[in-house]
Formats: sequence, C-alpha cells, structure tokens
Amino acid sequence: MKYADRSGHIHGRENTQDKLLRTLYNSLPGCLILKPLVHPCISRIGGYFLDSPLSTFLIRPFVRSSGISLRGCETPAGGAYRSFNAFFTRSLKETARPFSQDPDILCSPCDGLVSAYPISRKQHLSIKHTDYTVSQLLRDDKLASRYMGGTALVFRLTVSDYHRYAYIDSGLRSSYRRIPGVLHTVNPAAAVCRPVYKENTREYSLLRSRGFGTVLMMEVGAMMVGKIVNHHKAYTRLDVFRGQEKGYFAFGGSTVILLFEPGQATVDKDILRNTALDIETKVKMGEAIGRRP
Repeated sequence: MKYADRSGHIHGRENTQDKLLRTLYNSLPGCLILKPLVHPCISRIGGYFLDSPLSTFLIRPFVRSSGISLRGCETPAGGAYRSFNAFFTRSLKETARPFSQDPDILCSPCDGLVSAYPISRKQHLSIKHTDYTVSQLLRDDKLASRYMGGTALVFRLTVSDYHRYAYIDSGLRSSYRRIPGVLHTVNPAAAVCRPVYKENTREYSLLRSRGFGTVLMMEVGAMMVGKIVNHHKAYTRLDVFRGQEKGYFAFGGSTVILLFEPGQATVDKDILRNTALDIETKVKMGEAIGRRP
C-alpha cells in the first residue's frame, strides 16, 4: 500500500503481515484457516495472552521489526512493561503530540495513514479497498443524512503507530453507540474475499464542537482487538477539550473515522490530492490536517 509523507515523498512496501494476509485471503485453504481465527472467542483468548506477563518476550523483537521509537514515551511503573498490551497501549508524554490551540486548525486525532472523501448518498467511501456508504457504516439512515455533502476522514493505524486517539476539538460529547460484529482484520488484503466493515466491531459518538460543527468520531476494531477502550463511557454527555485522550486500541491494526457536516472543515490539499491518486498520507496525532472554512 502506497503512502506519502507531508513532504510529498512516496513510500510503499509490503511487509510480512501484508504478505501473510494476502496468502490467507487469496486461497481457499487460507480462507478456511482464517474463518475460526476471526471468531470473537479466539480474539478474546489472544487478548488474554497479550495482557499477561507471559507476552513480554514479544516486545523487544516487535520494537525492532516495526522500527518503533520509544522516545517521548512515559516510563512504565517499575521501569518495565508488564505485558505486550501494556507496551502496545503505552502513553506518550504530554509534550510528544501537542495540539494547536488555534481554533481554526483541524488536527489529526491519532497517528496513522489518512484518506479524505466527499460524502453523498450515491457516493461510496473507499475504505480498505471496499466500498461503503455512510449509512452502512452507521446503520442509521437518519444520522447519515446529516453528513451528506460533508467530508469523511479515514485514519488507518498500522501496528507500528501510537494507538491512542484524542478529541479534535473542545465541545460536548454524546453517549457512545456500539455496533457489534465479527472481529476481522482491516489489512487491505482482506478486501479480496469479503467486505471488512460489515463485520467489524465499531463504536461512535457525536461531538458538538466549538469550531467544526457536530463531528461524528468512530473507532473500528480488528482481528485480535477485542477491546476498543473508550474513556468515560458512563457519561451520556461530557464536556471535553481539544487534544484530550478519548481512548485507545489493544493490539492490531485499527481505524478511526471522522465525519464532518457540509461546510464545517476544509482538508489540506496534499491529503485530497493523494487520496485522488489512491495514496494514503502519513500523519501524527495533533498534526494540522485542515482548517475551519
């Protein structure tokens, strides 16, 4: 999968995970092997292991193979991570991902590879090489109609990305809605055999923001991600601030989606241009990716 950095340089190579999944999804034996692996029970068992001290031996080789820098990370209690997931969901120091306090600047809610799409009733969003309407994502035609004519931003997090995400603006957050589904990998190779988002567990809430209208923010889980950990779920309404942590993903590649109402956000031209060329754009949490019109 090709992606571009903000300097305009194009990158792209298939890693070991991509090759393995492509083999699984492009062969009948592979699909037969994969079917039981995406069952929620199997995902939970894998999650228990990654939460246990037995999984700590995976951390060092994962850091090397993924090229992860630990600079800017908070020091774990006791000086060492107690499990692989404790490492994977590690916190950064507050200064590591600063958000602009300019109310006109739209900042990325997370690290990842972003694409931008216009929203209309007939227009399908190309998400992981599969076409979906906003109604299919939300399972709510009335809510989807609110965003017709607006903009969708899709952030694909790879395993080497920082897996915590934040609110893009200050405002009033609604309660969460959870859409259950079979946990399924969101790697692009998966779309060869079947749609991805129709099977993935996802959660979303609405943010009545100060500068960008009512923004819908959705988190999508993946295979081996039994937990989308959103904070303060007991509150049906909650005042939040720009850059405040909203939650995090456990191990696996995952996705964050932002939906904007018409006329509420202008996305940077390089991101729009790259998306038109089927190229994702690499961004960091807090990085400027657009403006208020």
